[in-house]
Amino acid sequence: MKPDSSPAPPEAIEPEIRKRIASALRAIERQQDVWILLAVESGSRAWGFPSPDSDYDVRFLYARKPEWYLSIDPRRDVIERPLDGSLDVNGWDIKKALQLLLKGNAVLVEWLNSPIRYREEAEAVSRLAELAARVAFHRPFGHHYLHLGASSYRRWIAERDAVSLKKYFYSLRPAIALHWLRTRSDPPPMDLPSLRSGLKLPGELSAAIEDLITRKAARSEIGSGPRIGVLDRFIEAELAVEPGTLGSDRSVPDNTGTLRAANRLFHDLVTS
Repeated sequence: MKPDSSPAPPEAIEPEIRKRIASALRAIERQQDVWILLAVESGSRAWGFPSPDSDYDVRFLYARKPEWYLSIDPRRDVIERPLDGSLDVNGWDIKKALQLLLKGNAVLVEWLNSPIRYREEAEAVSRLAELAARVAFHRPFGHHYLHLGASSYRRWIAERDAVSLKKYFYSLRPAIALHWLRTRSDPPPMDLPSLRSGLKLPGELSAAIEDLITRKAARSEIGSGPRIGVLDRFIEAELAVEPGTLGSDRSVPDNTGTLRAANRLFHDLVTS
């Protein structure tokens, strides 16, 4: 069986929404005295299964001036903004981001690979991506997707006769990412269309996924219904896989290579 058809292009973000997001990012830079390096979509719109009224989950990486990092008092390394209508905008300091990247943080790697981008400093993002490619992903990614999928499955689906059908997506995407990690040697993509296009999923499973995507894209609520056996069986099988079988754990960088490259990148970004 061939992989599913080519992934759909990223959802078009309306110009007016992009203007609102750009304005919010400029306000953060002005009010917080930071430099935003990357801003992307990280929620269901980037994952490939939005509803018409889905929020815009904007996540960004930022750097501060050098003197901010030269303090002994603890300082917040995140910027969190109150929800503004449909805009959910939050970000991580670049030092925090680099520390997490060296541990194989799956969320950060997803941000770097998001198909929907609102702001991008090309050189900085390119160097971050190069660094990410040097960090092993199998075992830390496996733990991440296993926890994400299992917690969603227990909360919304397991031991229920009828379920909110859209909740399947929050277990399904991690389960397919786990399947990717078991069958391929490259990191799993962030979005569901790309995950499906790179795998040989059974026809019945693929048809059930496609039906849910189509229904969710058409209306805000697709309602509740009986459990979907083909999805349950796939999700449960993937969540039963031991993370230790997902490749060697090479997530700790060598002190003379990856760590040195991360320190160099951090220095260049905050002193530029």
